[in-house]
Amino acid sequence: MAETSSRTVVGRVGRVAVPVTDQDRAIEFYTQKLGFRLDVDIPMTETYRWVEVSPPGGGAALAIVPPPEGKPTGVDTNVMLTTSDADDAHAQLRDRGVDVDEEVSRMGDPVPPMFWFRDQDGNTLVLVETPDEQ
Repeated sequence: MAETSSRTVVGRVGRVAVPVTDQDRAIEFYTQKLGFRLDVDIPMTETYRWVEVSPPGGGAALAIVPPPEGKPTGVDTNVMLTTSDADDAHAQLRDRGVDVDEEVSRMGDPVPPMFWFRDQDGNTLVLVETPDEQ
């Protein structure tokens, strides 16, 4: 067996790419409906820009960028966001017109309450109750 180094080469999760068809609509969704802040919006070429948004409480940013050629939008992102109150967050997002699951999922201890929702392109994200969240 090869010897492995005990030194860590990865510092943290910096960003996760979420494929979108229209970056302006995505900025509107993530900032106005979810309350994220716009961190980066840089034109890279005449037709491509790099956009990052992040939750106000910190953590990894979401890079909302066009998908690679031939790849879809409307994917299960496997992104799990946190909230201090899943019921309140569910009601607020529903009232803001976000496509949320019909109800908060309750699987019982030790699994916290959570629900899935979709962004403007149908990309699925999860919001999980973490009581110590601000």
